[in-house]
Order: sequence, then structure tokens, then C-alpha cells
Amino acid sequence: MLTGCRNLSWTFFSLTSRRLWTRQSFKSRAALCSSAFSSVLHSLPSSTHSHHILPSRQSSARLPPSVNFSSVHSSGLMELKEVLQVLEQLAPLSLAESWDNVGLLVEPSKPRPVKTILLTNDLTDAVMEEAVAVSCDLIISYHPPLFRPIKRLVQKDWKQRLAVRAVEVGIAVFSPHTSWDCVKGGVNDWLVGGLGSGQVSVLSQVLGAASHSHKLEFTVRSAEELNMIMEELKACDGGTTLQHSGSRPDSSGIHVSVTCCDSALTPSVQALLGHGTPSQSLTIVKLEKPPLLGHGQGRCSVLDQPVTVRAAVQKLKSHLGLSHLRLALGWGETLESSVYTVAVCAGSGASVLNGVKADLYVTGEMSHHEVLDAVAKGTSVILSDHSNSERGYLAVFRERLAVRLPDSVTVVLSKADRDPLEVV
Repeated sequence: MLTGCRNLSWTFFSLTSRRLWTRQSFKSRAALCSSAFSSVLHSLPSSTHSHHILPSRQSSARLPPSVNFSSVHSSGLMELKEVLQVLEQLAPLSLAESWDNVGLLVEPSKPRPVKTILLTNDLTDAVMEEAVAVSCDLIISYHPPLFRPIKRLVQKDWKQRLAVRAVEVGIAVFSPHTSWDCVKGGVNDWLVGGLGSGQVSVLSQVLGAASHSHKLEFTVRSAEELNMIMEELKACDGGTTLQHSGSRPDSSGIHVSVTCCDSALTPSVQALLGHGTPSQSLTIVKLEKPPLLGHGQGRCSVLDQPVTVRAAVQKLKSHLGLSHLRLALGWGETLESSVYTVAVCAGSGASVLNGVKADLYVTGEMSHHEVLDAVAKGTSVILSDHSNSERGYLAVFRERLAVRLPDSVTVVLSKADRDPLEVV
């Protein structure tokens, strides 16, 4: 691949830019403005790549602009779509993993105001009966009750039975799942906070959207040739997203850099190959998507105040509201060993925690061999069981959601929701 000169002092258009995105949350009441949720995102280079499993999901994320809630009725009643806008603002669905199934999963055929919202970690038969009993209009189930594609709706499958039941009684079902995991201030930030304050970093960064995916660098002999080529390239790109810059002419000509989207790459290259000098000097560079700082899977914290393994266990029992946890001590470690760094991932976190250097791993579940691998490297492991590492965040989210809704909407925590496993 040819390299060529990259003197870009003579600029036709801006090639790159840094964007500052500011998220502003809905201020439902003037007295509660101080609770507004915001996050600042900076676009920076990253080499992280996402893997697609469900083609309907996107691997990149862009936080949406602030939502205008002037459409809320003067009576204070909210429609389902308005509640969904608030949920999107608190944790954009674009932050979710590409394989996940998030968002509105069940939508009633007859719209009605949302008066009662039930928060649950899992939607089970017991939780559904609870929702019916409290005249719930919307269930927010952290785990999606519908995950894999469905070919039929029958009573013998418990998840399909719940979907049918929700439709029959007119209850909407929404699932945020990994969007809550990844968002700054979400499940994983809550989980790592159980061990005290510290310098927190994201283990697996969420990537932002990029309008341009490739950069084409080439040389032209004159301004006239440049103008002609740019007209051809604009036709390839539809004239909407093309950006280019160039250097002052020297003995070899004018050095040009053009960025384009995926769909414009092939026709743009074909156009350049039709010209002698550009085709001989052409270089193609793939641009990486920028990270969304503070958003992503897992957290690692360098604790401000180190704790012993024994103290870490007690802190997490209190934080998670549990009387028992499972502990595997790292090789050579004891209950009195100091914990300076902790890595966490809510749910089943082995794939995120694997290879992370830390004194302690905290997650819901890991396999036998995954625990052995961590222990052999001197890392202690605390397991709470899957949903126990997530459920406590519901109370935090309830407060964040309630202050953004009118008084006519009640947000309640499920009393029937619990982890299916218990120590006996």
C-alpha cells in the first residue's frame, strides 16, 4: 500500500473533528432540576471491534439529542411512547450489545395512559400475576423475556405464555438489559460502588457512530484535475457526506485526502482508478469508530481505600442485601489479604473479566474452570449468583425514573422477583 505525503495545510473542507455530546435529562418539575442526568462523550480513536449475532442490532452507538416532553398532557397523564422517550434518555438502547434483544417487546393493541410501572429483574409467572394484581400498564424487565426468534405462541412454553398473557391483559413489556449495563452510572457502576470509591474505568468500551468509514489519499497534478475528480466522487457519494482536504501544490502535485462512507467506497475507488496520477498514488485507510467514554461493559476500580478480602465480602453482602456469597481465594491469598483493585461485571461476567489484572473479581456467575483460571493467577473471586448482582440496581433506577415522570405515574418494585437459586 502506498503511503505518500500528508501535508494538509491547505484545507478545502474539515477532515476530522472532535464532537462533544451533552445529554440532558427530562426535567419534569422545576424543583427537581438538580437530579438531571447528563453524560459527556468525546470521540477518540479506538481499535475495538463489535461482533454481530442478531443482524437487526447495530454495533455502534450514538446518544440521541434531548427529548422534548412538551407533548405530556396537561393532566399529567403519559402515553406509552412518552415513557419510552424517558427510558431512552436514561439509557439509550444503542448502548446495548449487538446480540441483545432490548426495547419494547410487547405492545398492547389499544393505547392507554401509563399509570403504574412495575420494575423486575426477570419476568416470571409470579411477577406477571403481581403485575395484573396491581393493574400494571408497563413492565420493565431487566432481562428480556423474549430473546430468541419466535415461530409460534403456545402455552407450553413459559416465555411465550407470558407474552400471550401480557397481550391479553394489555400490559406493555420493555427490556433494557445490556443498555443498563453499559450506560455510565448504570448497573456495573452501581455494583463496583459497593466496595467504596475509587478510580473507575470501563473494561470493554462502547463505540460511537462514525459517518465516514474510510479515508482515500491520493495525488493530482493540478487544481483543475482535482475539481474534476471531486465532482466524480461527489456523484459516487450522493454529495451528502463527502469530505476532503488537500495540501499546497509541490513538485509532485496536490496531495488530497478524502473520507467517505461504506457505500461510497467501491464507486469512489473505481472513479480514482480511471485517472493516472490518482490511481498510482492511491492509499486506502479504514477509520475506527470513536469510543463513548464512560460507557461499556464491566468496570475496574482502583480503590481509594484498600480493603481486606474479608471486608470486601462483608461490604458486598450489605450492598447486595445477601446473607451468603461464594468466595474463591486467589493463589497465595488469605481473608486478610489486601484488595487494591477490583474488576466487576454484573450477571455472567467471565468473558468480560477474562485477562483483567485485579486483586478481586466480582460477578454473578462463572464456570468452575473459569474460577480456577482466575485463582491460579492470584485473583480472588466473589460470586453472588446471576441476578443477585443486578437486582439491587432496580431501586436506584426507580428513583431516577420517578423524578422524571408526573405524579400520575407510580413506579413500584416487584415483590415476587427473586433469584431462582437459594442457599439451603
